[in-house]
Amino acid sequence: MATATCTAFRAVVEENGLPIGQRVLYERVGFLAALCRDLTTRLVAARWDETSLDVLAAGVDERGQALPSKGWMALRRLGWNTPAPASASTSASAECAGAGRTAGVYVSDRVRRAGEEQAARMLRLALHRRAVVMALLATWPADPSRRTRAEWAALRALLPAGVSGAEIRNRTRQIRDFVCTHQGRLPAGLCELEEPPAVAALVLLAAMDRQQATLERLDAASARLRVKLPLCAAPVSGRDWAWHVIDLRLPVTVELDAVLHAPTLRPTPTGRIAVDLPHSRPAVAIKASGHSVGIGFDWGVNTLLTGAVGRLAGRDGTARVVTDGRALIFDATAISGKLHRLRTHREHLAAKRDHYLALAAALGAPHRAWGLLLHRAAVLEREHERVCARIRHLNDTLAWSAARWAVDQAAALGASVIYLEDLTTLQARGRRQGNARLSGQVRGTVAEAMRHLAAKAGIAVVTVPARGTSALCPRCLATLGHHPAPDRLGERGWKWAHCTGCGLSLDRDLAAARRIVSRGLLGQAHTSTERATGIRTIRTPVEGTVTCVRRPKKTTRRLRRARHAATLPARPPGPKTTPSKARPTPARPTPARRSQTSRRMPDVRTVPATTPTGAVKRPAGHDTQTPTPSPGRQGPRHGVPLPSRPEELPPANRRRLSRETCRQRTHAAERTGFHHVHATEVHPLTPRFGPHGSNTRPRRARKA
Repeated sequence: MATATCTAFRAVVEENGLPIGQRVLYERVGFLAALCRDLTTRLVAARWDETSLDVLAAGVDERGQALPSKGWMALRRLGWNTPAPASASTSASAECAGAGRTAGVYVSDRVRRAGEEQAARMLRLALHRRAVVMALLATWPADPSRRTRAEWAALRALLPAGVSGAEIRNRTRQIRDFVCTHQGRLPAGLCELEEPPAVAALVLLAAMDRQQATLERLDAASARLRVKLPLCAAPVSGRDWAWHVIDLRLPVTVELDAVLHAPTLRPTPTGRIAVDLPHSRPAVAIKASGHSVGIGFDWGVNTLLTGAVGRLAGRDGTARVVTDGRALIFDATAISGKLHRLRTHREHLAAKRDHYLALAAALGAPHRAWGLLLHRAAVLEREHERVCARIRHLNDTLAWSAARWAVDQAAALGASVIYLEDLTTLQARGRRQGNARLSGQVRGTVAEAMRHLAAKAGIAVVTVPARGTSALCPRCLATLGHHPAPDRLGERGWKWAHCTGCGLSLDRDLAAARRIVSRGLLGQAHTSTERATGIRTIRTPVEGTVTCVRRPKKTTRRLRRARHAATLPARPPGPKTTPSKARPTPARPTPARRSQTSRRMPDVRTVPATTPTGAVKRPAGHDTQTPTPSPGRQGPRHGVPLPSRPEELPPANRRRLSRETCRQRTHAAERTGFHHVHATEVHPLTPRFGPHGSNTRPRRARKA
């Protein structure tokens, strides 16, 4: 199941058929979201104690029966439902069961279900954090920053399955801060360590039935949501509620055969209604092991993803991984720089806003500059929210673009599995600028998007341990030396890897990608699948070498003639007759004219870099496109015929023509969604490197 966010483009009140604007719809959905948030906040605050969490963690009610999976039903089975105000109007029917923020507020039982469902989800999420905190408190070491081997073993025995090292570090720091604040006293549990979680303003329509909300699909691009909304902030009777028909515009990611489920309504700060629409479609069963061709991707700061394709050769004790040597690169340096500038601008706005608020608090209300300072702080707050929304949108778009490129590469290369680093173990260290870039990247979004897109293509996504992938040589498993560049091996750096044992010299991220695909293919027997989320992980690393395949030896002319003669029919007996020649025999190529090719596998792809007429020459490994003007267009943009001599144009027109020609030539936005992202083109491998191929591959094609 996936979730797509769509927006409403038309809303009508069903009773009178009158259309309403976006502002009125936003206001009424906000009324309902505020009612649900108030119900959830009251219930979570009332049950935020260790005793209630113990009862919920047991999973059974007072009669010993298992609690249902639906949250609102489980809370009502335990008797935790929110009581109605004393002055609220009630009735025998379920429609009149009320609860609200103040006395006299009327809400239906379906609205109460939505609030209780959200509260149950928040309390169930707190159970995992509580288990981690209790395990840390039971084995609290003398030095929290450095545990001994015995202390780590005792902690791992009490922790829940699947807890990462990053979560252990974060919870340890949280408890250590509490101890420092409270004069060395440990907290009694999660409820003392943390305040009740903040509740978001949203409406879970999944907890309601058809008497409160219905959903139907109209066509491939639209759906219709029918929901009962309050007409005021504090409805006092059923007359203050009305049915609204909302037409939704579906994104292109929702296929025509997808089954739509009850959505979630969220009022956004920009004045729009975000509709989180879950949809599902049948997916093929993907095996967890038994893969022969896979791709491993390494995570980087500027080079977002660097991949290497590998094939499993041999069996059991003789199993080994071979690769074709090509590097799959998704370079988002320009986008990463833009995000870093936006984050710097956001911090600057926050600092100025806090400065104005501090000045206003120091001056007080009677001062004449007090109102001006608050006004400036409000302006900066709006700009801060706008920059934050820009960062979120750019991060999300970049993550889905990288995931789509990775899945396309796997499908083109015939890989049935994608191996990723376990991103939860990645921690920002070093300088502040590097920490900001690393912590601001959406590693989890990339992994989730890749799992979603790979499931559609029938490709498995498995995470492997990230520790040591860049430290050892993929060819001989010796310690790698890290240097700034291949011609600066005497200096220490991080970009280039060089092995003094076998002489391997290549990009550090590419070496790590080969190690990742090797760990994945060799450790398939240790793949574990999480039942709740379906995430597949290999936690036991299996080390092995990676070998670049070699080309077949060049056949001699004598062998080629013998093979050709074996396929010809036998010549009849008699004297040999030679027909008259219509053209002279061409000269045999001299050794200088023959191509001198090496049988070793190069570090570039087999498809050559094309250099058509009028295109810019580039190094091997990157494609260029010939300008392809659209039919019926005479010029780049405005229909002006292209001059035969561009130097005759004015300087401004000449620069515009150069920009338009470059834009038509690259077509970068059509490939990756960005104009400044450099990604390896999707080229299929030859059939001989497929799942049933040999260890060889054909020769590299010559340039045109």
